[in-house]
Amino acid sequence: MTDTRPASRHHRVVVVGGGNAGLSVAGRLRRYGVDDVVVVEPRETHLYQPMFSHIAGGTAPASLAARPQAEVMPRGVGWIKGRVKGIDPAHRSITLSSGSTVGYDQLVVCPGIQKNWDAVPGLTEAMASPSGVSNYEYELAQKASAVLRRVRSGTVVFTQPDGPASCAGAAQKPMYLACDYWRATGVLADIKVVLVLPTPTLFGMPLVDRELERKVAEYGVEVRYGSEMVEVDATAKTVRIAAVGDRSATERLHYDVLHAVPPQSAPDWVRGTGLAAPGEPGGFVEVDSLTLRHPRHPEVWALGDAAGVFASKSGGALRQQTKVLAKNLVAALAGEALPESYNGYSVCPFVVSRSTVVFAEFDDRYRPKPTIPFWKGLARERRSTFVADRHLLPWVYWHLILKGRA
Repeated sequence: MTDTRPASRHHRVVVVGGGNAGLSVAGRLRRYGVDDVVVVEPRETHLYQPMFSHIAGGTAPASLAARPQAEVMPRGVGWIKGRVKGIDPAHRSITLSSGSTVGYDQLVVCPGIQKNWDAVPGLTEAMASPSGVSNYEYELAQKASAVLRRVRSGTVVFTQPDGPASCAGAAQKPMYLACDYWRATGVLADIKVVLVLPTPTLFGMPLVDRELERKVAEYGVEVRYGSEMVEVDATAKTVRIAAVGDRSATERLHYDVLHAVPPQSAPDWVRGTGLAAPGEPGGFVEVDSLTLRHPRHPEVWALGDAAGVFASKSGGALRQQTKVLAKNLVAALAGEALPESYNGYSVCPFVVSRSTVVFAEFDDRYRPKPTIPFWKGLARERRSTFVADRHLLPWVYWHLILKGRA
């Protein structure tokens, strides 16, 4: 059901954002018996973002990542096709870009993350050039697939941004897929591959780091640890990198292809709502990391990439967050104590070849948090986890997660 009337209205639960977080939590709320749940989402097409890495790496067609938004809305959930301009928590209302307002009893804020391409001088221009690609935008992922396949020699630079990012490790996935393809086609030895990484290790968990370090050595990748991209010259095809937090010394690299991931933050409009913690540089919505409830506005909740939780941002983290938030919100509506706590779980499936994955499951302190308790071996490179990531999880996403059933 779609509502596009520019008139003020009121709903019991309003969910801002119709991505993974918004639809899955809305579906759960309906399953738990909450009526009058609406999702505010302007886009006509729903995108499954974990598939972008496979698209960029050439192991999946772009069509598998996109479906009409109308087809994936959970049964019984309303859809306000509009863009949020602001939130007034004092009056329990949101304002749309059309000028209309929507009142709420409870508000769930999950608009996703904002990709700040302009934050790095020259990066926008580089992405518009024939040599710039990324797996963090649908169109750029499709472009990456063709561009990376055509490389036969030269230098390819992959970058991962400093600071919060949606599944930050995904920046590395197309690199591994491309290297495996170049090796299979006999050209890897003629290609210099450089990974610009803001962290001191490839991930942050010893077991996962060992697996990734082995693949990096196997492919001959040069890693610039503790570094970030600070400037791009699309005309000269150079990227300037510096140590994180210290730009007194820089290195300039020539590239033939640049695969970049931009700095990220909460959407700009969120900053003006007063929902972010004072002084929070990314503008992420302040929440109790256990209950996912706002500490100053108890009728406001947040989850997903826009939420200021301690855990790593990922689609896998949402599977835990949606269940916790939905059950807590239902309890709040009934005037009861909040029964659930988020345990900080997150996951990053590192696709390290065209047939294997290193499956990293961890908590907010980067301690192992395996789905199968006490089996840390799932983090080793395996073919079975590639099948799960490439084939099983997309089916679960479209048919169960978005319906609030997984």
